[in-house]
Amino acid sequence: MGSKKDSAFTTEALREAIEADSGDGLLALYEDDAQIRVIDHADQPSHPKVLRGRGEIEEMLADIYSREMIHRLDQCVIDGDHAAFTESCQYPDGNKVYAESMVTLRDGRISDQILIQAWDE
Repeated sequence: MGSKKDSAFTTEALREAIEADSGDGLLALYEDDAQIRVIDHADQPSHPKVLRGRGEIEEMLADIYSREMIHRLDQCVIDGDHAAFTESCQYPDGNKVYAESMVTLRDGRISDQILIQAWDE
């Protein structure tokens, strides 16, 4: 595991991680015991999909980054131990995915995330 400085959550670190060709950089921004709650049309707010720990988060990121699409960080606001960011993705056929996240940070890494996403069908 790298030092806190190596994995510190900054807008530029997040941009580099999201816009990379793999999820490795993004995974490095999460605590080992991080949790992500995913809300979308398949996983409603009352019953979100919950990913616990870096192993489950790594599986999700591997799936996402195995797809042919462009990822872009649109906005990021950091306020102390909290951050919010939006990202957009586009498949070669023009279909788009949009996501908003609110995260809690611990020692400069994501410990909890609520991810709301929608996509063209």
